Formats: sequence, structure tokens, C-alpha cells
Amino acid sequence: MSELETPVTFPPAFLWGAATSAYQIEGAVREDGRTPSIWDTFSHTPGKTARGETGDIANDHYHLYRDDVALMAELGLTAYRFSVSWSRVQPTGRGPAVQRGLDFYRRLVDELLSHDIKPALTLYHWDLPQELEDAGGWPERETALRFAEYAHIVGEALGDRVEQWITLNEPWCSAFLGYGSGVHAPGRTDPEASLRAAHHLNLAHGLGTSALRAAMPARNSIAVSLNSSVVRPRSQDPADLEAVRRIDDLANGIFHGPMLHGAYPETLLTATASVTDWSYVLDGDLALINQPLDALGLNYYTPTLVGAAETAPNSPRHGADGHGASDHSPWPGADDVMFHQTPGERTEMGWTIDPTGLHELIMRYTREAPGLPLYITENGAAYDDKPDPDGRVHDPERIAYLHGHLSAVRRAITDGADVRGYFLWSLMDNFEWGYGYGKRFGAVYVDYATQTRTPKSSALWYGETARTGELPPVTPAE
Repeated sequence: MSELETPVTFPPAFLWGAATSAYQIEGAVREDGRTPSIWDTFSHTPGKTARGETGDIANDHYHLYRDDVALMAELGLTAYRFSVSWSRVQPTGRGPAVQRGLDFYRRLVDELLSHDIKPALTLYHWDLPQELEDAGGWPERETALRFAEYAHIVGEALGDRVEQWITLNEPWCSAFLGYGSGVHAPGRTDPEASLRAAHHLNLAHGLGTSALRAAMPARNSIAVSLNSSVVRPRSQDPADLEAVRRIDDLANGIFHGPMLHGAYPETLLTATASVTDWSYVLDGDLALINQPLDALGLNYYTPTLVGAAETAPNSPRHGADGHGASDHSPWPGADDVMFHQTPGERTEMGWTIDPTGLHELIMRYTREAPGLPLYITENGAAYDDKPDPDGRVHDPERIAYLHGHLSAVRRAITDGADVRGYFLWSLMDNFEWGYGYGKRFGAVYVDYATQTRTPKSSALWYGETARTGELPPVTPAE
């Protein structure tokens, strides 16, 4: 029996979920008191997104959430990870909540619970209120203080019904794509600002964790979701190994260092000394950031391949890092590192399919944070999905992708990792940031003109997995 035909069984309590984020699916951007976020502003700026597409309507989940929850239940999901729109709850990023905004999330949570689906709430998935960006955004310390206030508001409102909480999603993207390369909102290209943003996102996580603990029952679990990179060397040459360390510090150590260990890597501080003096790290900050966590979320899509630069100084070298085209690097202080295309089959994003990277990532954090439960809070693939003449959407490539990566998760559990759940990215096709609606990550196909949802073959396959706790075999016929 081949590997693809061998059933793979998961622990009985394993959570089977799917994930989304507010700006990518909700729409209703001007309803019930919501004000613009940085993604509203960015997507409405000419040239910033493919075809000028925005999240104004997106999947209209704000109005269709009951249908979407019913679909989750029909598929057999046991958990749903969603994010709260900060500017829907606290439009200026300051002051009291708008209850109409909170009421939407109360209704959503109640609907999930009524279908026996466990809600997992992410406080921040990149949609900073525009007024806070106008005041300086994440490079300013004040934004972290405002985040703590926001966290307390949401924790107090929903902490009685939501047990799983995530402070930040992928702070690396917020800091380095938002303020370094400029391919994400707010579109700034300032290397020093990107490092300042990273520190204040770390501080927001720590302060937000403390605020949640003060506002919620002690039984609730608090985590953060990191898109930690699996960084591999082009060769075993010492210069290439040094390039790995440089990028690993910027991709991983800059966040898990202070969050898990209470310190930034000394090698990071040294490598970025020409960019910033780190004077914004105040006495006591690292202790505030280093709050005990109840779990850690890991997001994984593809590994990263790097080596020492071979070309003339100051030429662009980050174009193969998979994070979008820009004349500006999201890797401050690493201009002498070259990114290379990893070999192998690719998704529609151009990302190499490599489940071994997910296993490697899980085992790294099993060592990095022993005893800390892990969740895969994002994993998935974009393909050029289209309905057939009968209206069905077959996506065998995604089924194979999921089988490979879920098998890697199961191998990690066998190897001693405490992985307690998996959240497919994404529940349904949605606004894929700078790529607009052209990249489809969903297990459910969305016709944006009619808002019709059609489960793809992968949704049915994944639902069967959720119901049985066993990966259905993938055969060549699929």
C-alpha cells in the first residue's frame, strides 16, 4: 500500500477548523459605525492592488454569516478561526466600543456555538484603524497601548463564550510588508520604521495578553500566530549558513525571541545596528512582551531558500522571497543575502509545495517552547479553480496538498509534538490582499457576482477528515 493510500489517524480531541480574516470576507465596510482601516485606504489607492480591487463587499460575510456557519457545520468542521475588525469595534482606535460592531461578533459566536463549532478569535489580522496610522501607526509606541485597550474591550465582551484567543496574526507581515517593502498596507518603505513596528507589535502582544487575562475567565487560552519561516541554505558553505542565520533572526527570532524567551537575539541587534539603534526598546519592555502563553499558532505555506549574495552591492535580491514585488526590501540589514527559488511543484502563488517544511517547523517549536501546545493556524494553497459545466469545482491539487501537509502534522505528533488542531486557509475564496480576488485559497468556491458558495472537492474531502479524524486516501484517480 503506497503512502497516499495508507490511512492516517489523528487524536480524538484534535480540532478540525478553517480560518478567515475580517477584511478579506466581511464587506459592509461603512455599516454600523465602522470606519476605514489601513487596508481600506491602501486598496482604494490606485496601483496598490490587482485590478484596483478592494474589500468593500468581499464575501458579504457580515450579512451572510449564518449561511456560512451552516455550511461549516454541514462540512463537519469543529472549529472556526476568524478575526475581529478593530475599526468596527473601536472606530478611531481609541475610546469606548461601538456596540453595534461588537454585536456582530456576538451574533457570529452564538451562531457558531449553536452548531457546536468552537470559535477561535484573532484580535488583529492587519487592519489597523486608519486614525491610528495617521498618528504614526505601528512604529509608534502609542499604538501598542491602544491595542491593549482594544483587547480588553473585546475580551470583556466575548470572553464568556470564546475560549481560544489569538492576539496577532503574522506580525512579520504587518511590520515588514507594511512598513518595509510596502506591498501591504499602509504601504510605507522605511527599514527603520519596520523594525520599530516589529517591536511595538511585540509590545502590543504582551500588553494585549495581560489585558485579556484581566478581562476574561482564567480557563481561556491565549496564543499568537506566527508565520515563522523555515529558512534553508543554498549550500553548506559558511557564507550561505550565515545568510540563513541572518534571515532566521529577521523572520523568526525577532518575534519568538522576546515572546518566548524575553530577549531579542544579540545577532539580530548587531546585524541591524546600521539601520536602527533600538533605543525604542525601553526598560521593562521585554518583560511585558514575555507573557506566559497557553498555546502557539504556526502558519506555514512554503520554505525559504537563501545564500550569500553573488552580485554587486545594493542590487535587489529579495524578489524570490515569495512576498510580492517591490523595489524595497522587507529584510532590513540583510542586503547581502540572496533569496532563491526553491525547487519543486508550485501553487498559483508561485510557492513551492513542501510538507517537510511544516514538519520541520513543528519540531523546531516543540524544542523552542517545550510543553507549549501548538496549533496550525494557517496552511493551504491557491489554485486556479473554476466550476465545470455542471457547476462543480474539482481541485485534486488542493486535496493532494492537504493530504501531504496533514500527514506531516501527524508525523510530528508521532515524533512527540503536542499539536492540537489544524485550521485550513481558507474556509472560502476571498480578497487576497494585494492580489485582489485573483488568487483562490478557499475550500469553498465563491462566485463574487452572486455571492454563491460552492464547496470544492477539497471541502468535501476535508469535511470527511474532520468527521472521522482520519485522512481519506488520495488515489491517482483523484
